[in-house]
Amino acid sequence: MSAEAGPASTGGRSEHVRRVRLPADRRTPAAARALVRSVLAEAQLEELINEALLLTTELSTNAVEHARTELDVEVVADRLGLTVTVSDFAGGPVEELTVGVRNESSDIAEISERGRGLLLVDHFASRWGTTYLPTGKGVWFRIDRAATAATARSGGTSTAPTTPGAAGTTGDGSAPSAAGMSELMQTSPDPYADDPLPDFATSLLTRVGEMIGAAGGVVRLDRGDGQGPQVLARYGRQPRAGTELLQVPLTVHRPYAGELVLDAAPSAYARPLAALMAERLSLHLENDRLRRADVRRQAWLTFLAEASELLAQSLDVELTMALVPQLVVPRLGQWCAVHTTDEWGRLRLAAASHADESVLPHLHAVLRETGPDSIQARLREASRNGAQLPLGAPMEGFAVPLIARGQRLGTLAVGRHQRHRHDPDEVAVLEDVARRAALAIENARIHAERRRVAQALQHSLLPPVIPVVEGIGFAAEYVPTGDEAEVGGDFYDVLPLPDGRWLVVIGDVSGKGVQAAAVTGLVRDVIRTLVGDGKPLPEALNRLNETLVERGGGRYCTLALAAVGPGDGAQLDVSLHLAGHDRPVLLPSAGRARFVGTGGTALGLLDSIASPSTEISLDPGDALIFYTDGVTERRRGRELFGVDRLREAAAPLAGYSADVVAARLRSTAIGFSPEAPRDDIAILVLRNDAA
Repeated sequence: MSAEAGPASTGGRSEHVRRVRLPADRRTPAAARALVRSVLAEAQLEELINEALLLTTELSTNAVEHARTELDVEVVADRLGLTVTVSDFAGGPVEELTVGVRNESSDIAEISERGRGLLLVDHFASRWGTTYLPTGKGVWFRIDRAATAATARSGGTSTAPTTPGAAGTTGDGSAPSAAGMSELMQTSPDPYADDPLPDFATSLLTRVGEMIGAAGGVVRLDRGDGQGPQVLARYGRQPRAGTELLQVPLTVHRPYAGELVLDAAPSAYARPLAALMAERLSLHLENDRLRRADVRRQAWLTFLAEASELLAQSLDVELTMALVPQLVVPRLGQWCAVHTTDEWGRLRLAAASHADESVLPHLHAVLRETGPDSIQARLREASRNGAQLPLGAPMEGFAVPLIARGQRLGTLAVGRHQRHRHDPDEVAVLEDVARRAALAIENARIHAERRRVAQALQHSLLPPVIPVVEGIGFAAEYVPTGDEAEVGGDFYDVLPLPDGRWLVVIGDVSGKGVQAAAVTGLVRDVIRTLVGDGKPLPEALNRLNETLVERGGGRYCTLALAAVGPGDGAQLDVSLHLAGHDRPVLLPSAGRARFVGTGGTALGLLDSIASPSTEISLDPGDALIFYTDGVTERRRGRELFGVDRLREAAAPLAGYSADVVAARLRSTAIGFSPEAPRDDIAILVLRNDAA
């Protein structure tokens, strides 16, 4: 029998007609059912409601899933029955439809191969067919009141001939009823349950088992998490091996896999109903897989963000490499090892970790092996090729090269999980971890190199030793800024003058970094050259100012110069010149500490400067304390250390040696705040050590 060309005419009978256009989303079947229910109520055809709603659900769901376009639903009811037409606007081939002609044979299994929707429509509709329009295609079905009544009187058996002995709801050969099919199709998981799938699968399995008279059944599911197939649902007795079983695979994507097994006698409806259940369950299992995958990916994103933050916090090379295995184990593998490449291209084990610490010595021993089939050889190959490579026994896993900014730094080796191998998501995460770890290691190496350069440059700007002079005590303390990779602008120096006196120099160049260091070196060398040629200190300061102004660049310098030599008796005479620098503290052996000197003009700002001279006499035991603004501007929250606190800290140190005074003031300034210094600190003490 061929498919009908369209729904039969009602021949002028009184009709109830409704038409509606619905979007292609999951709410459409419910809206279509509501439309059919209202028309049946108006036409007083409530006895058709089970079959009509079941078939409307099938056609609208089928159209939403396959066509993915808007749907036109037309419902026509008269006193003899109901006609429903569902049309879409897709232009695909007709074979995509899961409906067909009214079955006139008993070969239900053959029909079921063309779709479970076909089975339902063929069983419950009086007639049905397809229509082809320029805008798309439609599927319609007709349910006559007389046919439904006949079906009801026969206990739910279709008017089409059926195979003798076919299993029904009671196992006596009857076909499934519309009410039973409707209950099966409307069974859904509990949206509020933490894990609704076991109860949902059990409910489906129980309904299908009862409908086909199965003695037992089971649903097995393997989520690919290393635990193997697990029983998701069970009905009746355990299906026995050696008997003819009905087995239907679940249509799910990797890593999920599963099957439905029923201990049921062969029948026309057993396999189609089992397949229908498997399809419904598979749909929800796919949703579960996608939900779990999404939750897992969100967890991986959080993990990667936290890993990046931890790796970025460390600028120490060894600490960074030690941190990587701790991040990986045990979440991404049983063990992890980081190898770095030395300057000769050889791999060196930098860090390793194992979930079982007792196995760590064995892991180290295996990683040290150097044979052609050793892990070491595979790691060298991965590093050389810049590609991921699997690792074989005895420590199975895989290796990822560590590459940052095009430079091969080494390898990251990760062992497989105890029960299963890495899945593609984990491999992708590990590759991402390797990229982030390589970048963190490279950043730490760059920072370490910058730190070494900064320290070397800083040391070159300070005198290697403070000269020892009879009767004069010199002492200095220097604390670099908290950023060890930056060069500060503070400096000090003690050098002899041609007239036999000694010159004490302390200064502060604005800013930090290489540019500030260049100006610092320039200032230091110019002073040494000028005073070495016997230039008076005021002239030396003016010449230095001219040099900085001509150089430009916006850098300026504050400077304090003190020429010290023998005075009357045991006194020391000090000629103090300040060029914008803070006034030093005079610490007499007896009396109050006070600031001395007259401020002048900083160097490098103006064409001419003022640097007034202050003459000071130091009695035996008196000290003169020079310092930079790193001391007075040290912060504790909003509070500054300040000049008053400096003077108060110096007062109890009267009579102590220059070394002790400098060290105590350094300790007091550093202890003022728990934070690392934001600016470098220089302290220089000049003391009259005459007896």
